[in-house]
Amino acid sequence: MPSPHMPPSPPELIERFGMILERFPELEQRKMFGYPAAFVAAGHMVTGLHGANWIVRLAEPDQQQLRTTGGADFEPMPGRPMKGFISLPNEVVEDDEAVAKWVARAQAYSASLPPRKPKKQR
Repeated sequence: MPSPHMPPSPPELIERFGMILERFPELEQRKMFGYPAAFVAAGHMVTGLHGANWIVRLAEPDQQQLRTTGGADFEPMPGRPMKGFISLPNEVVEDDEAVAKWVARAQAYSASLPPRKPKKQR
């Protein structure tokens, strides 16, 4: 559950997230920051929701392309950007096919990254 300082995602957006992610059965769905998210087998987050924002992990040229159309660098907390993640512009979020296109790009990019190293147990 998201904290009181982070608004929940709208139920209709959560439902659409699940429906669009059905197109990507190789992605593992689980929570990140209490919100729905999807990961590649190597452990990298590909996409997720954060409040009313739909975020994707992309290579820098794709991030630049989204910035020119209203996408914004993703900051889960003000002043704390998550490198490589960008919020999709509202026009994209409203179009299932456009979202799926960006999720596919994010999946390809995330899968190209070296596998995440397991966190050390304390």
